[in-house]
Amino acid sequence: MNVRERIEEQEYQILSPFAAKSREAKRKYPMEECAFRTKFQRDRDRILHSKSFRRLKHKTQVYIVAGDHYRTRMTHSLEVSQISRTIARGLRLNEDLTEAIALGHDVGHTPFGHAGESVMDELTGHFTHNEQSLRVVEFLERGGQGLNLTYEVKDGIVNHTGKNLPQTLEGRIVRTADRIAYLCHDYDDSLRAGLLKPGDLPQEVYDKLGHDTSQMITSMVADMIVTSQDADDILQSAVIKQAMDVFREFMFTHIYHSDKLFREREQASFVLRELYHYFLENFDQLPQEFINREPCWGRQKIVTDYVAGLTDSYAVALFEEIFMPPMGRALEKNKKGY
Repeated sequence: MNVRERIEEQEYQILSPFAAKSREAKRKYPMEECAFRTKFQRDRDRILHSKSFRRLKHKTQVYIVAGDHYRTRMTHSLEVSQISRTIARGLRLNEDLTEAIALGHDVGHTPFGHAGESVMDELTGHFTHNEQSLRVVEFLERGGQGLNLTYEVKDGIVNHTGKNLPQTLEGRIVRTADRIAYLCHDYDDSLRAGLLKPGDLPQEVYDKLGHDTSQMITSMVADMIVTSQDADDILQSAVIKQAMDVFREFMFTHIYHSDKLFREREQASFVLRELYHYFLENFDQLPQEFINREPCWGRQKIVTDYVAGLTDSYAVALFEEIFMPPMGRALEKNKKGY
């Protein structure tokens, strides 16, 4: 019995009967098993080492303005992973599966956060980051080969938001942990940005969840573990769910759709609109690997993949290169006496 087989056997002995078992996981394309890692551990590693995951460090969570302490899509994904694993361990569910889903859930997100997602939806007629995340891991990574992840991980990624629930309890953990993470940490970033101050949240949120982000996360995580114990679903108590819904409604009204961030959202939207239209009209200016995909997917889908995959910083740099006069380079030449 090798290391992987021992871990797989331990899952049946230790984990809940409701937990997903890595031995039973399936892939679209069968492959030789690793001697040391289970299928879910291997999926986690493939996501972690992917280009799309690395790009998340330069993709905005909420605040487009640069700052060392504001969340990015990468730090958000890591925080979702930590919260999800805590809940999974408390419920004796499969931590490796929750970690893989959490790390991969946002790899298809656009630059400039939800402002970017909204403009891509407007331009294409339909775009959601969860569906694009599935497309990234299924088709776009590794030069178009995809990561060949297990169905359980892909199901958790595409259904971490939207109307459909994940089939596994591990996926359902990530679905709620994602909301816990972004509410608490976007609130924390809003305090740092000066858009909110302590005491601004509805009193019900403070009374039921706590007064700082650490207390809030602990309250919601503990409630999920206690309420879901020995259940065949991931649940929240009515009291905590109500407070969380009030918290979410407040953040959408006062931060996500706030007039204070209107100019940033408009600037970001303008950049993506112009890049999208430019590459539709100048398809040959895309990187060759994207041009090669045209027979399979068509130009609009390829341009959508390219623009959605850009980081915030690269999108701005690309916009300047294409649309702005090279004044900086001209000045540099003059300084050298040319």
